[in-house]
Amino acid sequence: MHSLQLLFRASAGTLLLVLCLQLGTSKAQEDTRAVIMNVQVPKKAEANQEITLKLNLQTELKECLVCKIYLRSNITMDGPFNYVYTSCLCEDYPRNIYWDFRPNRTMAIAAVVDITREENICPNDEAVIPIKANRYYIMEVLVSSVQ
Repeated sequence: MHSLQLLFRASAGTLLLVLCLQLGTSKAQEDTRAVIMNVQVPKKAEANQEITLKLNLQTELKECLVCKIYLRSNITMDGPFNYVYTSCLCEDYPRNIYWDFRPNRTMAIAAVVDITREENICPNDEAVIPIKANRYYIMEVLVSSVQ
């Protein structure tokens, strides 16, 4: 009740200023751009069945980004989990990255994208680094019949 009394005592100018600041803050939060990730992987796998994990990567930024792309898991895996792919990601050129592997048990998989500073990856070295987030990831769980 006390806060309502303070609100009614505030001048019209103060209320207008607070309203403008609130609207400005909301608009600024909507303008943030990010890396968009979409993972396609089967939810279940049979024993010794090779599966394919597909990562689709896009950006909403007008500038290009240098990305290091890799997989992490809660269990140790040999093969493509140890590979790090470095690529240029631009607004008009989305990327698809594929990993083929044989899961040996149920696992949580994270596809990770780190935005880095590297030369000679993007054309004309026009890559930028976002101010806020430099790491993006998406998690999936793959259930395997091998335990």
